[in-house]
Amino acid sequence: MMTELPLDLVRTLLTVVDEGTFEAAAGVLHVTPSAVSQRVKALEERTGRVLLRRTKPVRPTDSGEVLVRFARQLARLERDTRGELGLSGSGEPTRVSVAVNADSLATWFLPALAPLDGLCFELRREDEAHTAALLREGLVMAAVTSSAEPVPGCSARALGRMRYLPAAAPGFVDRYLSDGPLADRLPGAPVVVFDRKDDFQDAFVRRIAGASASALRHHVPTSEGFAESVAAGLGWGMLPEAQALPLLGTGRLVLLAPDLWADATLYWQRWKLDSPALAALSHAVTETAARELRPVR
Repeated sequence: MMTELPLDLVRTLLTVVDEGTFEAAAGVLHVTPSAVSQRVKALEERTGRVLLRRTKPVRPTDSGEVLVRFARQLARLERDTRGELGLSGSGEPTRVSVAVNADSLATWFLPALAPLDGLCFELRREDEAHTAALLREGLVMAAVTSSAEPVPGCSARALGRMRYLPAAAPGFVDRYLSDGPLADRLPGAPVVVFDRKDDFQDAFVRRIAGASASALRHHVPTSEGFAESVAAGLGWGMLPEAQALPLLGTGRLVLLAPDLWADATLYWQRWKLDSPALAALSHAVTETAARELRPVR
């Protein structure tokens, strides 16, 4: 029966995952690839589970992800403890990894980080429907996500609702949407989408017309570029309210349906870890979201 997880074996597993191969991990750990393989095998025997998929690069199994997340949390606690004891020595700043969706990055999220002195942020941009996967894999400590269900080992709390408005340039409306009801014209009109995971535009067209958005679609994978593409007349799109309102105010955009919109509820998920850095970040993010996002109903 397994009674403990040897920390040297857990750290070896993390190094293999981060480096991608046993050979690269061996170089980091200053041991032979055979020694790395033996450590991983010993950990698998101790846990009774296969922890790695022997691909290139290697990937953790579901059980491996649990241990990788544990290893990262352990490293975070060790750094925090050394800092509290004044043993940092190297002067390395405290690093915090966060997954956040592009629209939050472009609107409300970054101002939350500015007051947090002494922290270095590693931000990973990912669709809000997929940021939780990075938490599950142990690649980030916290995430802005659309998932209310906490990842194992994490807590979750609602941040607020981000509203999206259907909009287009006036010239685009004249060209594609003025000759008939919106429900008839919109399914055939060119559309701007963020990437192939972006379902906002299709969902809106299904809502009003029972069809998908046009196959004539432009993929623009930056939030700022997306808004500018719509304002330039490439297609119509669903824009975050904070981006749309200034463009509506100057007349570069018009609303396609003033009484219709789509809301995305965002959640903050973070490791259940007694880390001062993570606690300070979580407080700043939730306070900023409370000011900038619409409240959750």
